[in-house]
Amino acid sequence: MWQIALVLVIYLPLVIVAGHYLYQVTMQQKTWLDPVMNRVDNIIYKFCGIKQVDMTGKQYVIALILSNAIMIFIGYLILRIQSTLFLNPNDIDNMEATLSFNTIISFMTNTNLQHYSGESGLSYLAQMLVITFMMFTSAATGYVACMAFCRRLVAKSDTIGNFFVDFVRVITRLLIPLSFIVALILVAQGSPQTLKGNETVHTIEGKMQDIALGPIASLESIKHIGTNGGGFNGANSSTPFENPTVISNIVEMLSMMLLPGACVVTFGLMVAKRRQKTLFGKQGLVIFAAMSILLLIGLVTCYIAESAGNPIINNLGISQDIGSMEGKEMRFGIPQSVLFTVVTTAFTTGSINNMHDSLTPLGGMVPMFNMMLNVVFGGKGVGLMNMMMYVMLTIFIACLMIGRTPQFLGKKIEEKEMKLIALCILIHPALILLFSALAVATTAGIAGITNPGAHGLSQVLYEYASSSANNGSGFEGLADNSPFWNMTTGFAMFFGRYLSIIIQLAIASLLAKKLWHSDSVGTLKTDNPMFTFLLIAIVLMIGALTFLPALALGPITEHLQIRS
Repeated sequence: MWQIALVLVIYLPLVIVAGHYLYQVTMQQKTWLDPVMNRVDNIIYKFCGIKQVDMTGKQYVIALILSNAIMIFIGYLILRIQSTLFLNPNDIDNMEATLSFNTIISFMTNTNLQHYSGESGLSYLAQMLVITFMMFTSAATGYVACMAFCRRLVAKSDTIGNFFVDFVRVITRLLIPLSFIVALILVAQGSPQTLKGNETVHTIEGKMQDIALGPIASLESIKHIGTNGGGFNGANSSTPFENPTVISNIVEMLSMMLLPGACVVTFGLMVAKRRQKTLFGKQGLVIFAAMSILLLIGLVTCYIAESAGNPIINNLGISQDIGSMEGKEMRFGIPQSVLFTVVTTAFTTGSINNMHDSLTPLGGMVPMFNMMLNVVFGGKGVGLMNMMMYVMLTIFIACLMIGRTPQFLGKKIEEKEMKLIALCILIHPALILLFSALAVATTAGIAGITNPGAHGLSQVLYEYASSSANNGSGFEGLADNSPFWNMTTGFAMFFGRYLSIIIQLAIASLLAKKLWHSDSVGTLKTDNPMFTFLLIAIVLMIGALTFLPALALGPITEHLQIRS
């Protein structure tokens, strides 16, 4: 447990520092990178014809959608013709149409669900120009949407900023510098960074084996900093080239956790902006505490489940003194495997350092439930936006119970906002459950299920939870590279990403246009410990009511079966 505690202790000061820096970037204050990056930004603005003027909420959303659509089209084209392009030393063939659709939607929505194996399915050009490039742009899209949402929420006037300016600043002042630092650390630990082709070597068994090389370290850094998750290799961060040592494992976990937590700190600073000496901001601290408690609940549950092992293996006479090690790397063990599993799904990254399909039923239910909630920090900024929907829902429910007017940050929450909040909260479970029902009710869906019974249903639920939450990890027991699975998960990723962002920015716009009211004795306090526990209760209650029947048929049934 000390390994887990060490990572969490290191994380806290880092996230506070990153939150203050993200606040400076978001509010266009002076940063230490300005002397260099201002020149870079100006070149980009001039080349792209970007006018640095404020946008309306509608213009901001249109700019976000159109810029993403153009990148989707170009990326899809490259995947379809990659065999004819350069930087293809391993002679990788063109990607099939439905797989190309799934892949490009996956990486543009920051999901990074992979129905292919990176080292054999993509050329180096596609790995860099499509995959790595979209890891930057998709992460930047999520962060600027979140920061625009937060600015609009705390503003006393109808302001939102400029999408393209926010987009460029996040990439040049945040994602590129952090990725460069992490890439250097990974190279120092042993991750390859080369354009050489694969090497064929003789193994100690006298056989031949292809060793996949390539620009791995640069992809790995933005993969975690941008909460992307897609690996250069099919086995992702469980391979020694992507994740060579315990130090690289800790660095990758901290990289995943850094910016989603920093968004919460930044929001707290925005609310408390009049108090310049504040370290965190009470409102941000309340939300951070709620997310942290949910994270710790999942972490403890998963650790206990994996440490207990599998009783069926015990009955075979095989010792499990150190816990269930099936599907885990010996160099990481139970603690770092469990922490990585919980972090990658709580912060919706999708990177893996062990096989989630091999987790015990309850251990596997934790990452699945993290993605079903999609508010335990979340990734690329949208986790905070999702949690804000629950914050406003909690305020509305609490105020109805005590007879007060629902109000948050000086703005009244009324009928129109509540309808949109309810719709936003319901979209995510609807995508997971409806697509899962379609998969188990059709021949094409059933054809991909390789495990019958409760575990097979868990695989289906996990796949669509991962897609809708824009996570990208999988139980990997599914035969999912088929037109049915490529198309349905592609649509789940697309709608799970863009519908939520559009609705959330619309809610913030509605609130921004309302008259500001000062707090009174009748206003519900949202910056104290009581509200933290109210928020946690609402999140868990809605999550349990929505997903418990499906979980009961999947991981809970499997848990009871292996212990019967």
